[in-house]
Amino acid sequence: MSRGRGPDRRSPQSSVLTSPSTRLGIAFVLLVAFSCGLIAVHGEASLAGIGTAIGVGLIAGSGLLWYLHWILA
Repeated sequence: MSRGRGPDRRSPQSSVLTSPSTRLGIAFVLLVAFSCGLIAVHGEASLAGIGTAIGVGLIAGSGLLWYLHWILA
């Protein structure tokens, strides 16, 4: 019996963070957070306001990503 890698076995170096769908999800969340930060900058918010907007954007992006996974699964 062959000990080679079959279609259902992953290589030992593979990680959850290296899958393309995970990287796309991380990029989506960061895009939403960056967009919220840019809106705060455009509105001439303070540094604390910009940080808050980025934090809210991370939460909103994560929620949107969860929703996309939920409706597509």
